[in-house]
Amino acid sequence: MQRRNFIKKTAVAAAGLSLVPYLGQARQLQDYSRDILIGKGTPNFLGSDYKLEPNTYMAFIELQNAAESAGFNIEVVSAYRNYNRQNAIWTRKYKAFTSEGLTPIEAIKKIVEYSTIPGTSRHHWGTDIDMIDGNATRPESVLQAAHFHGKGPFCKFKEWMNTHAQSFGFYEVYSDKPNRKGFKYEPWHFSYLPTSKPMLAQYRKLDIKTMLSEEKLIGSEHFTKEFVDNYLQNNILDINPELL
Repeated sequence: MQRRNFIKKTAVAAAGLSLVPYLGQARQLQDYSRDILIGKGTPNFLGSDYKLEPNTYMAFIELQNAAESAGFNIEVVSAYRNYNRQNAIWTRKYKAFTSEGLTPIEAIKKIVEYSTIPGTSRHHWGTDIDMIDGNATRPESVLQAAHFHGKGPFCKFKEWMNTHAQSFGFYEVYSDKPNRKGFKYEPWHFSYLPTSKPMLAQYRKLDIKTMLSEEKLIGSEHFTKEFVDNYLQNNILDINPELL
């Protein structure tokens, strides 16, 4: 039996799952409905403490096993987030920034330095994971770029990921290339390319401006066509080119 298939079957058995439903769900998700793409669907994802779409979940189990052999304990900080969860994050930040005196436009621009507009998050797809090394000394705020470089607690883990993650299908999304626009550098955020790439292709066919208008989230009355076009170009598409 090939190593990949053995690990997949072992992981499924350990999770108390059947390989047949896993394969069926993977085929089913090829439809990529609008609701699935914007985080409003009801996907049958795998996982307990965190949720991932089936193909991503199985590849992540392999990644975890390999990392463990190298002395790392991959801890998931965030995986699948539905629309309501992303909307709660958006609303909290919008209210906080405007209460501090920022104008709505200023608040929106500050939010999208790191956080996505609900309905536009890659975390809606169950293909993207924010991860750290659970064996390292845990700082107060784990998702800080400085922790992954120099003498940071996760620097060795990041070096290992840079070398090995792509062999399991995981690619860093928001790089530190100086000319990249949109969301700031996130050394903790990786995406499972075999599934997220076709999902992005489907997502690009949606009328995002209309979708955002229909959802009526807080502050959306300030989303001009120019803002949405720039957001799509800079925040959604200015990513690791391998993922496009």
